[in-house]
Amino acid sequence: MNQALQNLLTRRSCRAYKDEQIKAEELNAVLEAGTYAPTGMGKQSPIIVSIQTPEIRNRVEKLNAAVMGNPDGHPFYGAPTLIVVFEDASSPLGIADANLVIGNLLNAANAVGLDSCYIWRAKEVFAGEEGKALKKEWNIPDHYEGAGNVILGYGMPEGKREPAPRKADYIRRI
Repeated sequence: MNQALQNLLTRRSCRAYKDEQIKAEELNAVLEAGTYAPTGMGKQSPIIVSIQTPEIRNRVEKLNAAVMGNPDGHPFYGAPTLIVVFEDASSPLGIADANLVIGNLLNAANAVGLDSCYIWRAKEVFAGEEGKALKKEWNIPDHYEGAGNVILGYGMPEGKREPAPRKADYIRRI
């Protein structure tokens, strides 16, 4: 089978990570793949923020957990690297463009041997006062909203599940 198709078919979300930072070349490859996602009219409107500083990663995780309603939770599952993708909310294509970037990040992670998971609640995190302060610190324009988070790391076996069977009526051929 074609290697690209095999990569798409084998990528799974991971919810348990080793306490080991990923290699710079792996992160760079994943980030570059994100920048090659298709975007409406080729505008490349999303902004990608890569976070490997533990204090900042933990700060964003606490905000995410609070939005989730579990302030003591760990929605980033111990992953050492966090990528936040921001959408241009002034564009009707903003969220679609950002989600295409996120898809590329997830699939690229699998291609280079990393585990990943798409984590929601970025919009709510960066709409709050502390999130807005982080956006300002990172030079993210006001009209950008959090679209989603991608966590990266080396997964542990207990963090991975077998794929669910594909539903019978997933595809309709007309």
